[in-house]
Amino acid sequence: MRLLRFALLIAILTVDAHGQPKPQYEVYALRYATLPNFPVAELVAGADPARKLDIAMLIWLIRGNGRNILVDSGFYHDRFFKDWQVKDFTKPSDTLKALDLRPEDITDVVITHMHWDHADGMDLFPNARVWIQKDEVEYYTGEAWQSKDTHGGIDPEDVMTLVKLNTESRVGLVDGDAREIIPGITCYIGGKHTYQSQYVGVSTKAGILVLASDNLYLYENLEKHVPIAATLDAASNLRAQERMKQLASSKLVIPGHDPAVMTRFPVVQPGVVKIQ
Repeated sequence: MRLLRFALLIAILTVDAHGQPKPQYEVYALRYATLPNFPVAELVAGADPARKLDIAMLIWLIRGNGRNILVDSGFYHDRFFKDWQVKDFTKPSDTLKALDLRPEDITDVVITHMHWDHADGMDLFPNARVWIQKDEVEYYTGEAWQSKDTHGGIDPEDVMTLVKLNTESRVGLVDGDAREIIPGITCYIGGKHTYQSQYVGVSTKAGILVLASDNLYLYENLEKHVPIAATLDAASNLRAQERMKQLASSKLVIPGHDPAVMTRFPVVQPGVVKIQ
């Protein structure tokens, strides 16, 4: 009976409102940098403070249905290299060369949240529409700056870049949960990593694949059912994890910074793996 319910759920998720099959996309992880010796306790709540990990800085490419969609855009401005030790850096837009793409070929960029290492590169893709939760935009362009303690990890210049893109009619505001922004691409409200972080469900030949971004730092969070360390609400993060597992098999829930992503899937080029 459980298998039957799962099969029915897959059938529902892979057709649109008119009963037509949804597009099926290919999904790639692209590693553009490494932050060495990162404290695991800042990723996994309650982890041993002595544990360190060389975390992967990733963006994700979704290809199909005439589109090249990035989930998150990485960072590239000089100011971040002054504050962080960064190894093996490739400008996020240059990672596309491994898949014979140019920055101009990107049609859409989905920003999961406004932290610098996910949003700073949003202006690298001149033809892309940038998708982000409406509440995330409204908060970080307004109320967040009324106090010094309510905008941690958000770079003011990145906010100004987002405002500029919006004045150019290049920002798509995702208004709430479970919003299909492109056929087969759905945004879900995340686990309060930032004010209104989101994650992305992608229709693939294997079913729904979830790109969790920082709503799930490491596979360890999912496997141990432990919230991320950097969350405004640990309970909401655990609920988001459970929902991800309902949307996709555990194999198809992809965390935001786990270097194991680059070894669990087939290598296409150095720094690029094909997830589906």
